[in-house]
Amino acid sequence: MNIFEPSELLNNLPKQFFAALVGKAAAVAAQGHDVINLGQGNPDMPTPDHIVEALQLAAADPLNHKYPPFRGHSYLKEAVAAFYKREYGVDLKPDSEVAILFGGKTGLVEVVQCLLNPGDTALVPDPGYPDYWSGIELARAIMEMMPLTAEHAYLPSYTDISPDIAAKAKLMFLNYPNNPTGAVATEDFFQETVHFAAQHNICVVHDFAYAAIGYEGHKPISYLQTPGAKENGIEIYTLSKTYNMAGWRVAFAVGNSSVIESLNLLQDHMYVSLFGAVQAAAAEALLGSQQCVEDLVARYENRRNILIDGMRNIGWNAVAPGGSFFAWLPVPEGYTSQSFADLLLEQAHVVVAPGNGFGTYGEGYVRVGLVSDESRLTEAVERIGRLKLFA
Repeated sequence: MNIFEPSELLNNLPKQFFAALVGKAAAVAAQGHDVINLGQGNPDMPTPDHIVEALQLAAADPLNHKYPPFRGHSYLKEAVAAFYKREYGVDLKPDSEVAILFGGKTGLVEVVQCLLNPGDTALVPDPGYPDYWSGIELARAIMEMMPLTAEHAYLPSYTDISPDIAAKAKLMFLNYPNNPTGAVATEDFFQETVHFAAQHNICVVHDFAYAAIGYEGHKPISYLQTPGAKENGIEIYTLSKTYNMAGWRVAFAVGNSSVIESLNLLQDHMYVSLFGAVQAAAAEALLGSQQCVEDLVARYENRRNILIDGMRNIGWNAVAPGGSFFAWLPVPEGYTSQSFADLLLEQAHVVVAPGNGFGTYGEGYVRVGLVSDESRLTEAVERIGRLKLFA
């Protein structure tokens, strides 16, 4: 058999961090150990019944057995606009300010191809979601990292970005509630972002994947709620987390009409939109009862409290996240992120994500997910506590 070498483009892509994490966990499980996986962000609860039923009904409709419109059904884009008006008070034009996406990850990679040429500069949070890097590498663009530190509440400091880099930057990724740190954005920060982006003609791409998940009664804010945000930015919203629809691969981008048109144009050449029944179910999720979302957030908050209280009881200096379903925890003295994660897997059979996988400034931390039930979280803490690493 002939072996065809992959292109330089593929060879230069970053290593898939989560694939390696899954491989390590699987190897330990194959030895017969009961592994508790807190390292990934895969929701563990099922999609609500009324959304599944909407899919089942739509799947039986022969109209959905044909190609859907290239840019998605108008009813779904109208549902997105109604959802944003209801949840955030943001007005959107369904035809020109909404793009239907094959999952949020796809949109995050695609938007870079739409806006950057080889050699162009993107501002990227560090630590941050690794697939930002993938999109930038595919565009053969350049990353300039924006450190996120505890001292600045894991918000980038725009005054620390050099004027030369700011002048070169064409795109900036933000993500709040934040993966991996669990930080949330403030109105003042988003106002500062609008001003910075306008001053330097930068397109802001706000990854709003954890939009619904805020704690202690605080609802995360949309970037588009900020006056002027739509002039220089878009927001990417996935249904994966809010409605436990991770496997459905449905999301949308909203905001600046020129960027939305570019996303739609790229997708015109790649897809013929989502299966119509998935679009019907997505519309039901956005417009139907939101009790499932309230229940979901309450469940994650309870898990958060169990995890953080348990960690503190074993001596781990754990800070409760303000949003998302992740906790960002410092490793004990004498360990790196990777060595500590390896120790927990090998000795406690608990998977956590080493912080260095999210960037240079992730070193010294691990990310712990809330996507296991309460009993498994409690057991994970007990196993770690028995190692007496924090005594």
